[in-house]
Amino acid sequence: MSTSQVQFRLPAKYSVLPTKQDASIHLVTPGDVVTDDTDYMRGHGTYMEEDKLRACVAGVVERINKLISVKPLKLRYNGEVGDIVVGRIKEVQQKRWKVDTNSRVDSILHLSYVNLPGGELRRRSAADQLNMREYLKEGDLISAEVQQVHNDGSLSLHTRSLRYGKLGQGCLVVVSPSLVKRRKNHMHNLTCGATIILANNGYIWIFSTPPSEDNESDKGHGGFVADLEPVLLEDREVICRLRNCVLMLARHNIQLYDTSVMYTYDASMSYQIKELLNPEVMADVVTDAIGKLEREET
Repeated sequence: MSTSQVQFRLPAKYSVLPTKQDASIHLVTPGDVVTDDTDYMRGHGTYMEEDKLRACVAGVVERINKLISVKPLKLRYNGEVGDIVVGRIKEVQQKRWKVDTNSRVDSILHLSYVNLPGGELRRRSAADQLNMREYLKEGDLISAEVQQVHNDGSLSLHTRSLRYGKLGQGCLVVVSPSLVKRRKNHMHNLTCGATIILANNGYIWIFSTPPSEDNESDKGHGGFVADLEPVLLEDREVICRLRNCVLMLARHNIQLYDTSVMYTYDASMSYQIKELLNPEVMADVVTDAIGKLEREET
């Protein structure tokens, strides 16, 4: 006789997740009147109709002096110089790679904007062009920094620092770029034993923290050699738990940064990893994390 498990939960004392109310936040939907003051200048996400400034997208109103714009709640990635991005190689072209960075137009990584294997500083030769697919090929994931934004919206990337390069064993989570909070640092070695790259383009990369970042044997590859060693079971469990935590934060539209991820991770420790996919468990964990964040801010 087969037996099946049935889960029972007591009624929750809340119907929706508690969110911190901020009177300065002005949410609008398409067609809403942002302002009827003609002294303001029209910015992105707005249009003029009958001497009134209206929103053409759903989002948050932002005012910079006399300029009013509406930042969409969900959008494609618009790069800025200095952003940290995670991208996937789409095509190997002459002297450059085409990279998918979750933006309207594919980004470009020039051969001259990467470190050659061995860290050599010299002009790129014809042999380097022939060996481009040995460095990076279609399907490879990389971390890079935005060096330039062109008029058509395309981005020029670079991986001249040893912090950037080909990504090896890990987990990729795709969220809306609007959920990633802009910080000074987007690469974090978490206390749980994993490293997370909260890329500005909404591609979140989670992997096991290397034993030593100062390993001299890794400095001669120029960022082209990925670590393909088997990942231990306990490290995989940490990565899976972090992945579920990022998904539940994104599902409830909570901004992603190192503190919010770690508070959610700590709150999830009372549940098994597979239980974190349950919508009710997600709500409980995120509510606990939000409470900790609000107490810290006060």
